[in-house]
Amino acid sequence: MAAVGLGAAAVAAAAAAGLGWALFEAQWVELVERDVGIRGLPRELDGFRILHISDFHLGTFSLNGRTLGKAVAWAADRDLDLVAITGDLVSRERGERTLRESLGRLRARHGIYAVLGNHDVAATRDPFSRAAELAGLRGEGAQLLEHASVTFDVGGRTVQVAGGDPRRFREPHGTLSDREADLRILLVHFPDPVGSLAPGDFHLVLAGHLHGGQICVPTPRGKVRLEHLRAPYWEGLFELPSGSLHVSRGVGTSFVPFRFLARPEATILTLGARQ
Repeated sequence: MAAVGLGAAAVAAAAAAGLGWALFEAQWVELVERDVGIRGLPRELDGFRILHISDFHLGTFSLNGRTLGKAVAWAADRDLDLVAITGDLVSRERGERTLRESLGRLRARHGIYAVLGNHDVAATRDPFSRAAELAGLRGEGAQLLEHASVTFDVGGRTVQVAGGDPRRFREPHGTLSDREADLRILLVHFPDPVGSLAPGDFHLVLAGHLHGGQICVPTPRGKVRLEHLRAPYWEGLFELPSGSLHVSRGVGTSFVPFRFLARPEATILTLGARQ
């Protein structure tokens, strides 16, 4: 009986340690700087810097606000041309205040642009999710793109930033492309729309949603990712026939406040020309 008691205590201690680590990892934001080669990028846009952040999931019982604060504090001191936010901004309405405060601390020469995620429109398995009222983000210096785009001039070159709507993610997103723009960037929450893009629609696609699996189990064949069991593009940078795709692991957590082998991240992408 004593041996059984010791075994149970050891299992309980190991479980507590694992949960403690997973709670710590959920706040251990990885701050990444990555170069991205863009075919045919004009000289005037060489070195264009984009902060890509995603999946805040603010308002839940979690430390997501603290993690976002670390990412914002790091980015606030950087020289940025653009901030791109790819959805799941809030999971509860009470997260809107933290969202607006965080956006108010970010600066970029050519603006802050965001798209909604499935949690923002309450298209989720979370029974407590409610659609957020985020149309007024411009007051915090951000612009929400709902299946729409903006263009602006950089050194005599035209940059287009388009944003998809998660409620229309199965629709072809190539229709948003302005082929006359010298640099075309698409923001989406789900990575799926890259499958419908033709070469030349967009130079760069930014997405989130998958959290890198959020909780991963190591196996001899690699990670088993529990947040989403299947995905063609889990995390990181991919060179596809349709252009470059960057999938962020995101900042926050959903459903449970833990991460394991899937640290939160904020990434600065520096664009450069490639052949």
